[in-house]
Amino acid sequence: MSIFVVGVNHKTAPVAIREQVAFPAEQLDEALAALKAMTHGTQENLILSTCNRTELYAAGTDARTPQQLAHWLADFHALPPAQLEPHLFVHQQQDAVRHALRVACGLDSLILGEPQILGQLKTALQEATRRGNTGHNLSRLMQHAFTTAKKVRTETRIGANPVSVAFAAVSLARRIFSDLGEQTALLVGAGETMELVGRHLSGQHIGHLIIANRNLERARVLAGSLNGSAIALTDIGEHLHQADVVISSTASPLPVIGKGMVESALRRRKHRPVFMVDIAVPRDIEPEVGDLDDVYLYTVDDLQSVIEENLRSRQAAAEQAETMISNEVQHFMGWLRAQEQMAVIREFRHQVGLTRDDVLEKARRMLETKGADEALNFLAHTLSNKLAHAPTQAMNQAAHQGDSHLLEQARILFNLKTDPNP
Repeated sequence: MSIFVVGVNHKTAPVAIREQVAFPAEQLDEALAALKAMTHGTQENLILSTCNRTELYAAGTDARTPQQLAHWLADFHALPPAQLEPHLFVHQQQDAVRHALRVACGLDSLILGEPQILGQLKTALQEATRRGNTGHNLSRLMQHAFTTAKKVRTETRIGANPVSVAFAAVSLARRIFSDLGEQTALLVGAGETMELVGRHLSGQHIGHLIIANRNLERARVLAGSLNGSAIALTDIGEHLHQADVVISSTASPLPVIGKGMVESALRRRKHRPVFMVDIAVPRDIEPEVGDLDDVYLYTVDDLQSVIEENLRSRQAAAEQAETMISNEVQHFMGWLRAQEQMAVIREFRHQVGLTRDDVLEKARRMLETKGADEALNFLAHTLSNKLAHAPTQAMNQAAHQGDSHLLEQARILFNLKTDPNP
């Protein structure tokens, strides 16, 4: 049984290459069908495609090699193989299993320990299964990867601490307000970082979101996707008192929230505390705001120290996770080796079944002319003789040839006493 992974990721290929070999959702069915046709359905495969990686997983006894799959990947995207080849990685057998488990656990991700990749891998398996591209071996590998990822997240702190600015900001907000479901958040800016902040807040079931942006239409689009409301940047002063959480990231060269504006908002709030995070460089919130009572102001530098501390924590957890993964790789490889020998086990059981049926049929015929005791004695004696014949013959031959290893294995196999001369 051959298992391998071929692909590119953020470590091996620049974004320009990753973009060219990505599989958009609308193209996935076509790609899976083409893969299945290329291997004549004798090789299991799935496609994992995200912004940071495109990977082809394959398993089977088909003669298709990793190199052939690499050429297929290039051809499908109309790329010269020579252009893609320097960026490709290939993992086979035990290394392929380890790679799958590390990907599922977030150890191979751009952000160490990020959980999104596990969901993406599950979706990749579902899509490949729906198309009939997977089978027993690849499905078992993926399920083993999912189980390992759950175990790693349960038994280590790989995902316990935030390591992105957006996630760190929201995590700090949760420290100030234990229940964000009762709070209102004002997001100043509508760029990529603020969109991510908004999605993290939505994931924490924030009570209400207000999006402020210089381009009001952009604010409305983002607010609509997050079930929030939109205001113009110039209207912040009128709404600031509503906000328990303020997170800002604009490209403004000057602060958009001043000390006087915050003082006015605090009076209207009757000095209920406000959590503020200034992610912008240069700053969006005047530094003097941090001197006000009832204001918890953090800058991007404060968040960076949190992120670095949490990265160190994740790296320690990652070392623990790597040890766990090594054990799980050996567990899966043991299962795989057992599958390769299942034909022997099936053949043995088949022969035992044939012998049983043959002797049983003869015993039944004896019942018509002989007594039950005679028929039962025949059944027991003949069945034991037939089942013991081949092993006894092999052990007898081994004894004559001095093959102690085979005799020792026979003792283990048939659960015999260790002492040959009891």
